[in-house]
Amino acid sequence: MMHFDELVALRRDFHRYAEPAFLEIRTSSIVVSRLRELGLEPLTGQEAMRAETVVDYPTAEQRELFGERAVRTGADAEDVARAIESGTAVIAEVRGNRPGPTWGLRFDMDALPLAESDSPEHAPAANGFRCDYGAMHACAHDGHTAIGLGLAGRLVADNDFAGTARFLFQPAEEGGRGAASMLAAGAVEGVDRFVAVHLGLDEPVGQVSGGIQGLLATTKMRATFTGTAAHAAGAPEQGANALVTAASALLNVMALPRYSTADTRINVGTLHGGDNVNIVPSWARMTLEARSTDSEVSASLTERIKAALRGSGEMHGVAVDVVETGGSATMDCDAELVDAIDAIAAELPGATTTEGFKQMGGSDDASLFAREVQRNGGIATYMTVGGGNTAPHHNPLFDIDERSIEIALDTLERLIRR
Repeated sequence: MMHFDELVALRRDFHRYAEPAFLEIRTSSIVVSRLRELGLEPLTGQEAMRAETVVDYPTAEQRELFGERAVRTGADAEDVARAIESGTAVIAEVRGNRPGPTWGLRFDMDALPLAESDSPEHAPAANGFRCDYGAMHACAHDGHTAIGLGLAGRLVADNDFAGTARFLFQPAEEGGRGAASMLAAGAVEGVDRFVAVHLGLDEPVGQVSGGIQGLLATTKMRATFTGTAAHAAGAPEQGANALVTAASALLNVMALPRYSTADTRINVGTLHGGDNVNIVPSWARMTLEARSTDSEVSASLTERIKAALRGSGEMHGVAVDVVETGGSATMDCDAELVDAIDAIAAELPGATTTEGFKQMGGSDDASLFAREVQRNGGIATYMTVGGGNTAPHHNPLFDIDERSIEIALDTLERLIRR
């Protein structure tokens, strides 16, 4: 069983070697190694996820690059090779000493493609665990992964609980792609109770909420604009300007009316195009998203966005291809689990409870796991634990107070042992 200082060291190790979506090759290999040390037999590859269902899966070259880094920084070469070949999801089970429910416990592993701050005021930089190759744990997934391993260790050391705890170490939460790939492999079949956990959320360290409200449904999209190149001065009329088309589409998308029946969000995250100043741009690529507090509204807004994109293409004579790259749904937390977590936190040293549900302003594809469990008669919730973060999520200065890791771990352990 890991002590607090070991948990912190593990979290900092994951932080230092942050890896983005579906490239969590070192992270997942370390997870597999730790689970085996506990005597468990983790499922990986096709048994844990289906890479063939993923849109924009990393190329073989990208996976090899991260695999080389993983081996160079201490990961097992065989586990790395397996992750490169067939994916980074990991599933493991710990069985209690008597019959009971099957718990599904989600721990996301991926980082963001974000350059981390090197300011001496930033604790990871000051303490030597800043990631220095273009990815960053700016959403506390390093802490989540450490919690999962810590909890597995505790339940193996003392299996005095009813039922089975199934650990779902998920890739690619950012962008909403990892849960669907694991569901395709049957990750929550037979699960009766599902819990996801999240640290941080701009709350004081140790402030626990047994459930959330306001999780946004979302659709992530990529639009590709294909026009015709031409000399920008000598024959502009012979070209079809893909970049102008994309720029026009961007404004049309952002001008779409919002809904009276639900909160909505639209964002264009990236726009790239063209080859040179004197060439009519023949290509452009855009990434964008829709979100809403209502899943049906999110789907409707997504269709309006696609229509706006294609309409700009028709106006300028440019082909537009729109692909949904990821997404997630809204989520309703079940009172039985919410109340149980709140009661545990009320008795836990170092923890406080919120008044009612934590209000969320983002999205998480843990909702897809939860909905599948609930569809099959189970119950689900999304637990939050304040991380004392002074910088917001997805910011180069984001960091958590590491005491939140132990509070989350203690809460989950007591929940399963109840």
